[in-house]
Amino acid sequence: MNSSANQGERLLPKHLAIIMDGNGRWAKKRFMPRSMGHKAGAAKFKAIARYCSKIGIPYLTVYAFSTENWKRPTEEVGALMGLFKQYLKDALEDLLNDDIKIRFLGDTSVFSSDLQELIAETIQIGEKRTGMVLNLAMNYGSRAEITRAAKSLAEQVQHGILQPQDITEKLLSEHMYTYGQPDPDLIIRPSGECRLSNFLLWQSAYAEYIFIDVLWPDFTTKHLEDCLHEFTMRNRRFGGV
Repeated sequence: MNSSANQGERLLPKHLAIIMDGNGRWAKKRFMPRSMGHKAGAAKFKAIARYCSKIGIPYLTVYAFSTENWKRPTEEVGALMGLFKQYLKDALEDLLNDDIKIRFLGDTSVFSSDLQELIAETIQIGEKRTGMVLNLAMNYGSRAEITRAAKSLAEQVQHGILQPQDITEKLLSEHMYTYGQPDPDLIIRPSGECRLSNFLLWQSAYAEYIFIDVLWPDFTTKHLEDCLHEFTMRNRRFGGV
């Protein structure tokens, strides 16, 4: 995707990534428990995901739960796990007509057995779909992802499958969770924070970033459209001129 797209054709990112941030602050501003902020954020996520599918974005990745989020209070983590379960149950029921293929980025083996069963069922059903690919980054951290890829390649060298000189950027990319997908063109972070927080560090080498001072539960399709419009105005040279 580049600025040479046909005139009149809408320039959309092939891969949009969103760091869903600000749920806790949204709840605090309303004197509500943080769990209510996460519930509002989950509802917003469903609406934005459906909208992205509707307008024709091929890949959407959302940062749902990081490897660092386990440090949060046990009650809050439990509430988040409950929301994940409910979302996946909904995905198996009311998203059947959305033609959205759900994938998971991160180490999901640490989740409860019932959540892992829902994840496996969601993946299985999604394999038949041909619409937008929705990546849920759950128990995801980019440094952990890169370390996992490096370990895998090191084991192949150790067993004589590879030589060190065989390791290339392309080969390392093929060991990331997003293998087979284009790198994100645009990363949006609501909430006013201006950092990546260990999200898609390898894949975002040439991504455009937009930081917007709106808490995630207040993020609307209008905010998204404004970000997409700004994306069309960026001159993406990829190191060239």
